[in-house]
Amino acid sequence: MIIKISNLNDGVHNFDFEGKINTIELNEPFYNGFSSSVRLEKHHYQIIIDVSSEFKVKYECDRCGKAYKTKLKSDYQMVYLMNERPAETDSINISYLPKDTVKIDISSDVREYALLSIPMKKLCKENCKGLCPNCGKDLNKEQCSCKNDEVDSRWKPLIDLKDKLNLN
Repeated sequence: MIIKISNLNDGVHNFDFEGKINTIELNEPFYNGFSSSVRLEKHHYQIIIDVSSEFKVKYECDRCGKAYKTKLKSDYQMVYLMNERPAETDSINISYLPKDTVKIDISSDVREYALLSIPMKKLCKENCKGLCPNCGKDLNKEQCSCKNDEVDSRWKPLIDLKDKLNLN
């Protein structure tokens, strides 16, 4: 995913990329291909790119264990400054390039932002009910007859505190 910048005029330029996930060194949960749209805005000593990518992913639901497929979107912005790197910089979205740079390779950035876009909690649907902790039935398909009256003794101090706070 290389963008040649040496002959670009100042202004806005759009690029589209498609490829297999292995070209940007991605593997499971990603599969098949990906697509990225790039909006590049070039100024005299600055380039701003906005990248929007879409990936196909296979997950296993964290509540019910069911395998499902979905699309994952990743958006980010990067600013490239054509001058010497300062001694200190805190921004991860600013990169410094030598003035004689001919091209920009965004492959590693697209890969990193795709990995960062993986959700912490993967759910097959937002209102997934999960599995019964006692009998293991899928509560999305059927209701179980288990009784959930028994409370883990480790929660007793918190339940007592909750009851005290409700009385006042």
